Amino acid sequence: MPKFLLVYHGGTPPETPEEGEKVMAAWMAWFSDMGAAVIDGGNPVMMSKTVSQAGVQGDGGANPVSGYSIIAADTIDAACDLAKGCPMVLDGSGSVEVAEIHEM
Repeated sequence: MPKFLLVYHGGTPPETPEEGEKVMAAWMAWFSDMGAAVIDGGNPVMMSKTVSQAGVQGDGGANPVSGYSIIAADTIDAACDLAKGCPMVLDGSGSVEVAEIHEM
């Protein structure tokens, strides 16, 4: 079955421990709903930099990455349907980029 990289953009850090617990519960519920499709739940990431032939460009870029996961799905459309359940998508605080992983 094909694997897909979910790249998270945006989101808002929780302001209190209670809010953090609520956010984590929402993510765990989403992962649970996806079941065996979740290959690697991934992690949040820290500030990024873009490296190109022109050099290293500032913090974050135009659409900074905030985390990633790897899932399995029959098609990219099926993977996108799963991504629609992401807590950041549902609350409007972020988006998910979906890309098929090309096995070499």
